[in-house]
Amino acid sequence: MESQAGNGPRRAAGAAPVWARAWRELIYALVTPLMAVIGLVCTVVVALSVVSAAGVVGLPLLALGVPAARGLGAANRRLARALAGVRVADPAPFRSRPGLAGRIVAALGDLTGWRAVIHGLVRLPAAVLAFTVAAGLWGGGLVLLGCPLWCRSAALPVLASYGWPGAAASAAGAVLLLAAPWGVHLALAPERLLARTLLGPAPGEARTLRLERARAMAVDGAAAELRRIERDLHDGTAARLVTLAMRLGMALEELEHADRPERPARARTLVEDAHRDAKETLAELRDLIRGIHPPALGEGLETALATLAARSPVPVRFDADLPERPTPAIEAIAYFCAAELLVNVARHSGARRAVLGVRASDGLLTLLVRDDGAGGAAMNAGSGLRGLAGRVAPVDGTIDVHSPPGGPTVVTVELPLHV
Repeated sequence: MESQAGNGPRRAAGAAPVWARAWRELIYALVTPLMAVIGLVCTVVVALSVVSAAGVVGLPLLALGVPAARGLGAANRRLARALAGVRVADPAPFRSRPGLAGRIVAALGDLTGWRAVIHGLVRLPAAVLAFTVAAGLWGGGLVLLGCPLWCRSAALPVLASYGWPGAAASAAGAVLLLAAPWGVHLALAPERLLARTLLGPAPGEARTLRLERARAMAVDGAAAELRRIERDLHDGTAARLVTLAMRLGMALEELEHADRPERPARARTLVEDAHRDAKETLAELRDLIRGIHPPALGEGLETALATLAARSPVPVRFDADLPERPTPAIEAIAYFCAAELLVNVARHSGARRAVLGVRASDGLLTLLVRDDGAGGAAMNAGSGLRGLAGRVAPVDGTIDVHSPPGGPTVVTVELPLHV
């Protein structure tokens, strides 16, 4: 009985995102024809400018049309992200040149603007398809569902005298409304494909932007790590070494007056305290060194990850398939990612069990952490996942987080085997 009672809220929680997505995609499907018409008008202006480019007005008009298409592409990109769930990155900003001639040359060479022009040219059929399917399924479903009401209000004798045609129409309307979210989602597939292909960065530009962001994150991460090491050395190890030197100096003073019977005993106590401080300082140094490079990786990544899984407070099933050993830098990144993700599972997820998997194939190392917790993890929710993104980016790695409300949470990290 308890499990059946618990399944109801879970089903409701699972159905809520589907209908939320359905309303967003319905709005997107209804808006796309208007945006497509505006894009087509902008494309026509650019085409006319190309035809008359030899004239006095042609080049300036062309220089205005391409940036206008870029701006329209930015609006379409934001709509696609917010309403259609398209994952498309922002291209590099427009970089103008000084002077009117420089601006014209920069606009004519703007690859993002020309890709937006192409998007406006080829988008209209996909927009019409999405609008037609959305109007047919949602509109037709509502009309058929209310068939008995409007038949009576219209005083149609045939349908008013027989109840079964109206009931059949209502049933068909209910079926159309239930199928509408999935039908519209499928009809928007060409729209999503065009947005991903033409509204994001060009392939070479995307890699350049990714490498620039990775370099910035690597510089920031290295600076933060250096500050952490400096702080640990200054506040911990350096302070203990100062205390150690003071104790040894005091012991030396006591030994200089060893003619008194109580002085050697005080010196012995000071030396014992200094010895204890020295051992604690060595322990802190070992912890600091271990934070820079885990000693467990000396026996390989598989052994190190198995040790992490065994020490986790949450029961973790470990699966590994590593026919080839990665380079040391990749092993360290994978180890720290797994350690951080397992800590997140234990602290924040409320999970009862988890899975840690790692495999290597086709020059790629894939690390996966899955738990049965409450879900809701996101890249922008805390510094931990953002830190992992900054850790994998310098080696051209990726991290993907799938964590719907109610779980499960699946985090996938992909790294090259060799750098």
